[in-house]
Amino acid sequence: MGLPQRWGREVRPCYRPTPTSGSRGPALLSAYPNVGVARSGVAIGLPKPPTTRGMAPRQAQYLPSMKYEILRAAAALLPLLPHHTTVRLIRGIGGPSPLLLWAKPGGLFMQEPFGIVKKVEKIRTLTRSCVAILLLLVIGLIPLSARDIEITVEDADLALPLEGARIRSWDGQEYTCDEEGKVRIPVPDDRQVVLQVTYPGYENSRLLIPPGENRFTLLLHLSGILENQELVIEASRPGVSETRSGRSVAISDQDLSRTAEIGIIEDVMTSIKLLPGVGYAGMFNAMPSIRGGTPGDLTAVLDGFYIEQPYHWGGGVSIFDPRMVQSAQLSHGVFSSRYGHTISGLLEVTSKQPSATETELELGLSSSAANLNLSVPLWGKGGVMVMGKLTYWDPFVWAVKPFVEEVRYITTAPYIRSGALSAHYRFTPDMEGTLNGFVGGDGMEAYYQNESEAAGLISKNDMRFSWDNKLGFLIMGLTLNPLPSMVLKATAGGGFHSADLDARMQNDVQVPYSPGFQDRFGPFLQPSYDLTNTMGDRMKELTINYQGRLDVDWEAPQGFLFAAGVQELYSQWIEEEQAQLWQETLDTEKSLIEGTPWYTHYPVTFSNDVRNSGFFSSLYTLMEYTGPEGRFGAELGLRLDHLYFVGKDFSIQTLPALNPRLNLDFGILKNKGPLDGLSLTVGTGLFSSMNTNLIYIGKDSGIDDFAMKQSRSWTSIVGTKMDFSYGYSLTIETYIKGVFDRSYLSLVTQGDALVPDYRFDGEGRIWGFDLMLQKLEARYWDGWISYSFNHARYRNPSRSDPDEPDWYYPSFHRFHNLNIVLNLKPVQSFHIAIRFGLASGAPKSVAGAITSYPVSVLNADGTEESVIEKWKRSSRYSDTERDGFALPLDIKCSFFRFNPYGKVQSEIYVAVENTLAFLKTRQRNTTFNSYTGQEDEGSTAASYQLPIPMLSVGFKWTY
Repeated sequence: MGLPQRWGREVRPCYRPTPTSGSRGPALLSAYPNVGVARSGVAIGLPKPPTTRGMAPRQAQYLPSMKYEILRAAAALLPLLPHHTTVRLIRGIGGPSPLLLWAKPGGLFMQEPFGIVKKVEKIRTLTRSCVAILLLLVIGLIPLSARDIEITVEDADLALPLEGARIRSWDGQEYTCDEEGKVRIPVPDDRQVVLQVTYPGYENSRLLIPPGENRFTLLLHLSGILENQELVIEASRPGVSETRSGRSVAISDQDLSRTAEIGIIEDVMTSIKLLPGVGYAGMFNAMPSIRGGTPGDLTAVLDGFYIEQPYHWGGGVSIFDPRMVQSAQLSHGVFSSRYGHTISGLLEVTSKQPSATETELELGLSSSAANLNLSVPLWGKGGVMVMGKLTYWDPFVWAVKPFVEEVRYITTAPYIRSGALSAHYRFTPDMEGTLNGFVGGDGMEAYYQNESEAAGLISKNDMRFSWDNKLGFLIMGLTLNPLPSMVLKATAGGGFHSADLDARMQNDVQVPYSPGFQDRFGPFLQPSYDLTNTMGDRMKELTINYQGRLDVDWEAPQGFLFAAGVQELYSQWIEEEQAQLWQETLDTEKSLIEGTPWYTHYPVTFSNDVRNSGFFSSLYTLMEYTGPEGRFGAELGLRLDHLYFVGKDFSIQTLPALNPRLNLDFGILKNKGPLDGLSLTVGTGLFSSMNTNLIYIGKDSGIDDFAMKQSRSWTSIVGTKMDFSYGYSLTIETYIKGVFDRSYLSLVTQGDALVPDYRFDGEGRIWGFDLMLQKLEARYWDGWISYSFNHARYRNPSRSDPDEPDWYYPSFHRFHNLNIVLNLKPVQSFHIAIRFGLASGAPKSVAGAITSYPVSVLNADGTEESVIEKWKRSSRYSDTERDGFALPLDIKCSFFRFNPYGKVQSEIYVAVENTLAFLKTRQRNTTFNSYTGQEDEGSTAASYQLPIPMLSVGFKWTY
């Protein structure tokens, strides 16, 4: 029913999402023009009717019925809110007899002057829509025996059940009351424990549970009375990370704690690599392939800020410690036009925000790392959190050295030192500021010295290697609500990344000739020869970037959202490198014996002096529509990315990349039998990014204006999501991706130097499907199963190597990836987390026989020093040959201890990673000694994985 304007003032929907969130929530209901529903909630104007003046006290409950239509409209809208609901009162209405109104999932209630309370209309809401901000901390040890108790939570004045009240049990578990305000909770039999109960708008309460009793009723009191105000029911915005079919998969902080806080290095990427669409990459590799894309093309964003190099150890692990992250989202579908700079995948990380009301402390100690988090509130309007991480791998290296040869030569164990800062403050109800910072470093050193004699080969090796890496950034953000339906967000920041590499190796060998070689080339051979190879690489690299972006969102009537934004990203790349290598090429003019190919072995130098900059300018616009009850939704966006490249004494102009994107969402079924919901999503869009190899382009690279191109991809996807009873959900997505204008390079020899040759005509054809079956968090077990099939082929039309195939599977490609994540909780004090994977093999070449050949070794001045015998093995590309399956298995056992009278919780865990390391599978081609032709044992499979299981123990303490 419509409402006359004389009874309702203009509705002002309270809208406080950030520009990075997608459009969710119900549309405006046309039946109630004076009731506004934004993505974040409902606003209702409630003036006092003029006819109430002069009424007797008891007559105040008989106000005109039209006023109650306003209230019933609000009651009808409450169940539609898709997220936890909070209630706050803002802005005075005025009038001689103001109303007090409060809302809760059990109903909408009004208190008029003279203290008369009247329930407007009872409503039934879904638990996920109920008001609930957490709360708790009632803790203690789990006993061997337990019982279930029933708790009823009611309003102390009205004796009405409080559906959605949250109870934190003594062991840290949270429970939600049903529509009757009831909940069942397991407690110990042999001692008393304390529970904490919270409900928005009510005072927090604690409930003592003595041994023996099984039924309890708790009465909550309103926390205060605010009059002469407007009521705004504001659904808490989901984090930047949210799972959306056809667009992204998100991991909450609970899932991160189970899947990322495990083992010798706790890393958010450990959890990301368990999601559908992510290719297997091994243990110490934080750059997986996303739906067939190049591993390095995954772009990371922290709170809207692009992080160019978010890695430690050259890509071994990411900088995102799970303790600094609230949630993480992998976008590998047709995601919003708000973001770009990737043709493969986008990792959106939301930093953890400090509490505005409580001081929190967390300490973690393990066999390889230490973590410390401290959060301090700021006058109830914000907080500051500092986080630190320190690794110490020395005990692990010492323990592994006797068993793993590669580890024996480490002189300084790999280390990570990092610290992070997160702060937020609400200056006014309409203005909030945030500050995030990070600084970290990593490195290692190794010294290898060995002298050996085998099969007549006398060899002396001397190798020194050191790596030092540092990075940091600072991000500032300001969010404003100039209008109730509009939000502005400004973000600015800067960062740096520096790397220092020093690697030197000298190899002295004395090699005998084989009998066959002496028979063929005896006249040209000396009685014996010594060969000295000296190689080295000295590199210093520095990247500096500054970013700024401005986003605006406007929630229009009838379910529409309009957004637009602009971003400027400036990067400067500085690199100095001097490398000495040995090159071996076929000498077509020299053959001492007819028909015998002859090679020349000579020293070459490679130097680089890069002083380049890039200006990345981006614009986007976006329109979203959400129909009534979520039956239909659409998202149409357009993004423009432009690069202007500047180097020493040259510049390169490029054409802008225009990237339109479209998603359509259909809500097919809701609450039909075992199905809570069934939805379908179709989407298509264009994406662009720049290959990081282009930062080394120089003036003599021969690239003219508009010849440089951004790599592009066109992606189309169809997905469906089914939500079942008892917390199960199934997501299935199939996609096709076309890659074009892909940049690649090859090294060509010019004189005695190696010169990169850049091309921009690469192609790719990718298709596949993913599925994910998930069991949401439950009392005894939860987890997920993900499976991905991927078919990816690439082509380099301007390839310089004639033996390179036309279309080929890239080296990182795997057809099948299966991940199983299982969290078992047989009792509250003991949990088992299991991560198991199965990945099919990566491509491998077909190897030929090992044969010898003559090589002329040249001195630095170009004169011939000697003729030596070397060995080689031919190989050819194969579409069918693959190496063995990968079977990663990690197990973590956690023991929890709770203090039932305080806020302290502790955990002791034991974890074993790479449990199946000793299980042998078919491997890659073996290596051989190029001076003796002797085949080595083992495999050269490119992997960061250590060939042994890794045991770690740890302790965590939180307050």
